[in-house]
Amino acid sequence: MKQEDALNLLQPYVDGELDAATSLEMERYLAGDAIARAQLARLRALSSALRAEADYYVAPGSLRAGILSGTRGAAAPPQGSTRVRSPHWLRSIGIGVAAAAVGSIATMTLLGPTQQDLTEHDIFAAHARATVSDRLLDVASSDQHTVKPWLSARLGFSPPVPDLSGSGFELVGGRIDVVGGQRVAVIVYRRRQHMIDVLVRPARGETPSVRSRDGLNLNHFTQSGMSFWLISDLNSNELGDLARLLVASAGP
Repeated sequence: MKQEDALNLLQPYVDGELDAATSLEMERYLAGDAIARAQLARLRALSSALRAEADYYVAPGSLRAGILSGTRGAAAPPQGSTRVRSPHWLRSIGIGVAAAAVGSIATMTLLGPTQQDLTEHDIFAAHARATVSDRLLDVASSDQHTVKPWLSARLGFSPPVPDLSGSGFELVGGRIDVVGGQRVAVIVYRRRQHMIDVLVRPARGETPSVRSRDGLNLNHFTQSGMSFWLISDLNSNELGDLARLLVASAGP
């Protein structure tokens, strides 16, 4: 299989549209082509992000009635002025925007300012956004004494940034991300061709978990007052190795 053919088949491969023989040929090809594997990871991340954000909620009829009542009760234009009537489709868009704004304000009011717990949905979506936008690093460095002060100066806490290159996990750098309405530190490691996001923030009593979804693995734990979320397309066993190294480096 040529690289051009493989890249053209990536989308149907992700969507499960290839027959068994072609899928097997693709898997064999991907094992030897880092460029195709990287493109595959981006497509899977995009697919995951689209599914993660595609939540639809039906607004109650009372909300629509209230908005329509408010628009009907709008003040009349001044005497002598010309009133231009908006087309039906434009009025519908305006009503939809107003309803979305009301829903957003209600959601923020119920959740409160950045106090809600992060969810696996938040982590998968954040990783997908960073991958698709190619914004993996704000500070690129393999020196922990560069990455840690950079992150600490911009956050209200100091995340641990251990150097684990001796164990096969190369420090690449870090970034600050907003996940679930909260600023978190993201420390980025590399294992062979696999990039690993380690999201860190002060712990809030979350329950540790290990999950897999859409070709990505997630490992979540708390240690020394910090919560860690590890997410990558690296296999779950090696991701678990990194988790154990981070626990050991964080101390009791």
